[in-house]
Amino acid sequence: MFPTLEDIAKRRRQLGLKQSELAKMAGVSQSLIAKLEAGTIDSSYTKVKTIFDVLERLEFKTKVQAGKVLHKNVVTVQKNEPLSKVVKLMKEHGYSQIPVFEGKHSVGSISEKAILRQILAGKDLEQISKLSTEAIMEEAFPQINEDAPLSLISNLLQTYSAVLVSKKGEVIGIITKADLLRMI
Repeated sequence: MFPTLEDIAKRRRQLGLKQSELAKMAGVSQSLIAKLEAGTIDSSYTKVKTIFDVLERLEFKTKVQAGKVLHKNVVTVQKNEPLSKVVKLMKEHGYSQIPVFEGKHSVGSISEKAILRQILAGKDLEQISKLSTEAIMEEAFPQINEDAPLSLISNLLQTYSAVLVSKKGEVIGIITKADLLRMI
């Protein structure tokens, strides 16, 4: 997935750069950066690519990577467990979504929204509480490596509510939107 021009301002701010600083590093004018961020100009591919190359180099240097942001204690539920257990875990930990596993492998996710859909559909609460998690689970959270950069994490969290972090195929942590907010 190619980054959009809107990503320039967001990534620049995450790195704490002024427009003039980014412009100097990319060898372009500050006004070009301002116009690109405002969406008032279309620039050549070469100049935009140079700007993104500079941003990627800086992001890598700052080492804000998944391994530094993740929560190591991943609360999970097995796919055959009843929704009553999911609700109990969500209440205990204050989570609105939990990864669903089959053994040690992520196979889906369960969220408050998915459970609430069942309630709003008029189903009996006792019946809902006995449903297996697998019956209403949603797609699995994406998995990234522990050295994945902040830009990848933030892009994924625009679509998904959480990202699992793995090392050698084993899940070692989770990152949510709230974790990124804590970095500020």
